[in-house]
Amino acid sequence: VQLVESGGGLVQPGGSLRLSCAASGFTLGYYAIGWFRQAPGKEREGISCIDTTDAEIWYADSVKGRFTISRDDAKNAVFLQMDTLKPEDTAVYYCAAPYTALWYPGTHWNNYDYWGQGTQVTVSS
Repeated sequence: VQLVESGGGLVQPGGSLRLSCAASGFTLGYYAIGWFRQAPGKEREGISCIDTTDAEIWYADSVKGRFTISRDDAKNAVFLQMDTLKPEDTAVYYCAAPYTALWYPGTHWNNYDYWGQGTQVTVSS
């Protein structure tokens, strides 16, 4: 079981990035996925979560209206479209999945068992 994030980079304030979370070793469509981020010296925080049917989609207040989570089961991937980026969005971004299929673990990172290695997002002029 492996999750791999990609799509991070350096972007100017107001810019956009699209993060991808690709899975190997399991079918991502059977699992809820969460996106989390951690900035230096700060706790890991939940950004967005999506369940297997798209019925449960959650965004942190800090990104609501700017970030969009989606999944493409045919590609075995989940995406995080990030628009209108701000310097305070700078962090390492992780995707994660719970051990249990067809279960929505909610928004706390402690409920997720499988993690990618993270991708750095830096928003700076």
